[in-house]
Amino acid sequence: MRIGVDARELCGRPTGVGRYLTELFTEWSNHPDAKRHAWTLYAHERPQIGAPWSDSVRVLAGSGGSAWEQWTLPRELSRDRPDVLFAPGYTAPLTAPAPTVLTVHDVSFFAKPEWFSYREGTRRRLLTAASARRARVVITDSMFSKSEIVKHIGLPEASIRVIPLGIRRTEPSSEPSSGTLVRNPREEPSPEPPAREPIVLYVGSVFARRRVDQLIASFDRVVDRVPSARLEIVGENRTVPHLDLEARRRQARHADRISIRSYVDEATLRDLYARASVFAFLSEYEGFGLTPLEALASGIPPVLLDTPIARETNGPAARYVPAANMADRLVDALSDCLSNTAARDAILQHAPGVLARYSWPAAAAATLHAIEEGAGVR
Repeated sequence: MRIGVDARELCGRPTGVGRYLTELFTEWSNHPDAKRHAWTLYAHERPQIGAPWSDSVRVLAGSGGSAWEQWTLPRELSRDRPDVLFAPGYTAPLTAPAPTVLTVHDVSFFAKPEWFSYREGTRRRLLTAASARRARVVITDSMFSKSEIVKHIGLPEASIRVIPLGIRRTEPSSEPSSGTLVRNPREEPSPEPPAREPIVLYVGSVFARRRVDQLIASFDRVVDRVPSARLEIVGENRTVPHLDLEARRRQARHADRISIRSYVDEATLRDLYARASVFAFLSEYEGFGLTPLEALASGIPPVLLDTPIARETNGPAARYVPAANMADRLVDALSDCLSNTAARDAILQHAPGVLARYSWPAAAAATLHAIEEGAGVR
């Protein structure tokens, strides 16, 4: 079978969809069923992907935007005639000459249109809905997102496959939180990790719905209780309308204890995950929410806004902050997790059971099965 893949999200600095696709290709590299298919990856520039996939890349001129997707890519597909097209990032060519398997990670642009500019929100709603209705199979990451797709796009439940994402990080010990991590048995042993420090960590693109500005505003009160506390924020600011987080940081009484970086390399990120004591993620809407689980897998208890998707993905392995009176409850939760070993242990004891649900090998196998289903192979 010939499989085409829209691989644009592997270019540049991959964010959520790029990481998703990278993990799938990592697993497919050694999957016997994947090896029996012929793959072609289409992108607007040379993507960051190694063997054996680098020889399968087709670079098509253009910017990689909607015009590239709707005009350039379908013309190339008409020449190649793949048996199926896998589109991993919400939209697909509406005139693709092949069945489409589409991943829709969330539909926040339907549920909360005020979070997007008029132009961007309209583009996303129109193209995602049309792509999903045309697709033979739609994949999403959670039961919450499935229900939202049914509600806002009107797809029948039978056409949607829920395939949770995986976690590829160190797993926390079930022993009390000493900062010791248990390595994945497939990985080589590594040096002893650094001791946990009073660091509150946030990782992820910064959207208004994730309330990073409110995290900054509350942090002075955390430092009042835990004087050595620090706040590390890592993620590109993609807020609409734009929030000047650096200005919010400068206005804080403890501005010198807050660091904001749009991007760090993998080594720096792993170091932050190894040293932080609590992870803060106050998003009111997600399709899945990967970084809190990555934090949990690195031995960091997450503090999350209490939402249906947070409860679905993290279960008992998190501390939940209600939206009502959020500021006071957030300060209490962060301060407690920074200074109280028992509070951290109460969360981390549930980590093994929760993390067992999330496997990239399982996600890749299920996604390949959905692609084959879309092509009519099964």
